[in-house]
Amino acid sequence: MAGKFELYKDKAEEYRFRLKAGNGEIILVSEGYKQKASAENGIDSVKKNAPIETHYEKKESTSSKPMFNLKASNGQIIGTSELYNSTSARDAGIESVKNNAPTATIVDLTAAA
Repeated sequence: MAGKFELYKDKAEEYRFRLKAGNGEIILVSEGYKQKASAENGIDSVKKNAPIETHYEKKESTSSKPMFNLKASNGQIIGTSELYNSTSARDAGIESVKNNAPTATIVDLTAAA
C-alpha cells in the first residue's frame, strides 16, 4: 500500500495535512493553515522537497527525543515528524518520507467536515 496525504481541519478550524506511510503510520505533520489552498501548496512542497537530503533538519525535542523537520528551499518548515526513541528510528522515518511523499495520493477529509 502506498503512502497518502490526509488533508483535514483541526479543532481550531485550520487546515492541516499529515503524511501516512503505507502501513498507516503518520510520518509527517504540517502546521495549521488558514486557507485550504495554502495547505495544498504545503503538500506540493513536501512532495517536491522530500527527496532532498539536505532539506531535513535532524534534531532533538525538548524532551531529548530524536525528531526531524522537513524544510523548503527557503528554509521554512513544511513538515514535522513524530518523536522517536532512537536516532536510527528517526533516520528510518526520514527514509520513509523520502519514499512515500513524492507519489503519495491526497485524501481530502475536509469535504466531509
